[in-house]
Amino acid sequence: MGMAGTAWPRRATLLPWLLPLCAVARVAQGFMPRPDEGWQVFTSAQDADGKCVCTVVAPQQSACSRDARSRQLRQLLEKVQNISQTIEVLDLRTQRDLQYIRRIEDQMQALEKHFQQVQENHKDLIYKNYQEMRKKMEDLEPLIPVLEQYKADTSLIVQFKEELRNLSAVLSQIQDEIGGYDYEELQRRVLDLESRLHTCMQKIICGKLTSLSNPLTIRTSGSRFGAWMTDPLAPSGDNRVWYMDGFLNSRTVREYRSMAAFIKGVDFVLLRLPHPWAGTGQVVYNDSLYFNKFQSNIVVRYGLRTRTILVQNALDDAGSNNMFPYLWGGYSDIDLMVDENGLWAAYSTIGKGGNIVLAKLNPKTLQIISTWDTEFSKRSAGEAFMICGRLYVTNSHLTGSKVYFTYDTNTSSYEYIDIPFHIQYSHISMLDYNPRDRVLYAWNNGHQVLYNVTLSHLVTSNNV
Repeated sequence: MGMAGTAWPRRATLLPWLLPLCAVARVAQGFMPRPDEGWQVFTSAQDADGKCVCTVVAPQQSACSRDARSRQLRQLLEKVQNISQTIEVLDLRTQRDLQYIRRIEDQMQALEKHFQQVQENHKDLIYKNYQEMRKKMEDLEPLIPVLEQYKADTSLIVQFKEELRNLSAVLSQIQDEIGGYDYEELQRRVLDLESRLHTCMQKIICGKLTSLSNPLTIRTSGSRFGAWMTDPLAPSGDNRVWYMDGFLNSRTVREYRSMAAFIKGVDFVLLRLPHPWAGTGQVVYNDSLYFNKFQSNIVVRYGLRTRTILVQNALDDAGSNNMFPYLWGGYSDIDLMVDENGLWAAYSTIGKGGNIVLAKLNPKTLQIISTWDTEFSKRSAGEAFMICGRLYVTNSHLTGSKVYFTYDTNTSSYEYIDIPFHIQYSHISMLDYNPRDRVLYAWNNGHQVLYNVTLSHLVTSNNV
């Protein structure tokens, strides 16, 4: 169909040398440009095969770079690519969790069967043993709807992947045919998919921290202080590791090809940043490295592909130069973090009396979206990290510490908790959560270690 519903009986065969390259495919597919675009058909004929042959004159100025719909489509494509990456990560994690859940489900079914047998013959058993078994069964009952929800969410992810493939195919088809489709409808479909995916992720992934595993030592290298990390939004197969030794006035970053290469200390490239960093609060997020510029309250976004600074922005009134560091010092005034909800910064100001201020940042512009006053003194914190919109704070950086305080940005409320945190090598100087791996990365006195996290999931009548 052409413009205004006009049927075109034959596909037009054009003379491509008369058209700008980027417009050839669009017109050759039979989509009539809008009159205000300046295209004019001034001759037409029919060849021996019955095909239409048209001569078309393009506007003098290039319509490719100035076409607003082309720009909107590029933005739409970027959004679909981001959704695709998120779904791949979510699918891998959900499949791993589902295997674990299936084993638990089998154990629960076996226990339930055993319990029914016991219940039928409970008179022949010691009353105390019967009560203990009943209590265990009651403790497991709340897990049943969780298991059912996980299975349902896994099916939903498969559906998301299929929808995304269909949408990507449409977008690829119309890259050179802008105007032949309803952009608003495409945008609505993308936004709807993005919203549903976010809701699904929140249900599956997020929960409240209940425990930390003992540390797993990955490598022993570097000085007492530093940071290391992976990208939680990296596509499947991208397992690069970034290594930043030291906390003061350094510019050299090592980028390892994979975790295996990092463990062996081989196959890396050296990146030299335009500015030195301060502290150990650096993070990598969506192929950008974020760090606090030395002797300032400026956060820098450095492109790991372009090897250039993409943007930098000052956190207004944020302390720097050891004004409001963590307990261990080390110019740790500004601590950058990532979780399932995006990019965060923890810092303090004179106006907040030295309490930790938590800021949600736009990862592209570094503009502050929202802030929260946690009412917890930053100088009293050993380290901190974010999980699912919650800030968790340790009471020390030394052996014997624990996760002591949490602040929930969803409810703007805090509570004191008591979660053991085993520091194996004397002291830590960096602690960050990676939502893709669902582990904490830590720099432990010249050792790079990982902690597995256990999250509890609240099940309500709306979820089951």
